[in-house]
Amino acid sequence: MDGDAMDAPGLVLRTPDGRPYRFDPGALCLELLLTGGPGPYAHWEVLHGPDALTDWAAASRLAPGLHLTVTEPEVVAAREVRDALWTLAEARAHGRAAADGAVAVVNAAAAKPPLVARIEPDGTRGWAPGATGGQLVSTVARDAVDLLTGPLADRVRVCGADDCALLFVDTSRPGRRRWCAMENCGNRHKVRAHRARHSGGGE
Repeated sequence: MDGDAMDAPGLVLRTPDGRPYRFDPGALCLELLLTGGPGPYAHWEVLHGPDALTDWAAASRLAPGLHLTVTEPEVVAAREVRDALWTLAEARAHGRAAADGAVAVVNAAAAKPPLVARIEPDGTRGWAPGATGGQLVSTVARDAVDLLTGPLADRVRVCGADDCALLFVDTSRPGRRRWCAMENCGNRHKVRAHRARHSGGGE
């Protein structure tokens, strides 16, 4: 990936053959879904300890310079909120009612103190010292509340590829985003469509 792509919003993922591409789900809370999840998504679990949660925060769309102290119970809480977010985001994407249990988990996390942002001496955005994993989880939960009750709630979507379950919020002006990333599922769709057009007919 070139420098501009690496600086773009979102997280760097890899195709099965190891090629990197950037996926921007459009919201902090949806970035957490890339760490694993319930049911079949447990195969992708990466939140195995405090270091994994701090690594995710450093790679996320949060402003840089966040120094976290994370405990094992806070990692457990992060996984619980993430799994609830999968349930809520998938329900929104498919037009289903939200599960009461998942709503309660996110609301409980959002009710706790979040990370505290501040203006640094150089005018950039920074963080108050003493940040904890619990504050991080609350910040993610509050972001989910804002997304799922806000003007973009009806733009939470699942990737259009049959073999991709990644969720994103379509922040484009026309609201026509179909793929998790054009570099991955979008290009695969174009290749299949091209082959379909040129197959048969004696060719």
